[in-house]
Amino acid sequence: MEIYQYIIILAVLLMIAFTIVKLNKKDLKLELNKLVELLGGKDNILDTEVEMSRFKVTLKDITKANKEGIKKLGAKGIVEIDDQLKIILGSNAKKLKKYIDDLK
Repeated sequence: MEIYQYIIILAVLLMIAFTIVKLNKKDLKLELNKLVELLGGKDNILDTEVEMSRFKVTLKDITKANKEGIKKLGAKGIVEIDDQLKIILGSNAKKLKKYIDDLK
């Protein structure tokens, strides 16, 4: 094979990789938007914190939160204490906090 054929193959592989990364970012934004809805909307969220893989959120009205929906979206666990939910989200916990902070 000539060197230019390797360059073309590399360029095609890079384009495929960039497309996959871009699609994953769109999916994550949709998931984060859905999570905010499941927490009762952005106006129901008073405060957020991140502790490792845990996302802690203080809500105005905890009854508006859809815990089953949050679990179906990928939460590994949820603990409810008074007006707070501690949600185990893994690596997406920091991304969700930043997303909510940007909404406010």
